[in-house]
Amino acid sequence: MIEFVIALACAGSAYALLSKDLLHGTIALSATSVLSALLFFMLRAPDVAITEAAVGAGVSTIIFVWAIRETDRKDGR
Repeated sequence: MIEFVIALACAGSAYALLSKDLLHGTIALSATSVLSALLFFMLRAPDVAITEAAVGAGVSTIIFVWAIRETDRKDGR
């Protein structure tokens, strides 16, 4: 089960890096943070899991979406 979560997190990270749409990349990065939090919880580190979920999936996603709203959403190439 842990290997499956790691594979999903790697796939989400790759999609976040390769996405041309910044909002889609941000959502993929947020999903990767949620999967990382799940992985930390499965590895019996609940304090790290709560921090990752709050900061990685919560605060940073809000900041990224706010910054994307102030700029162009798609890559100009």
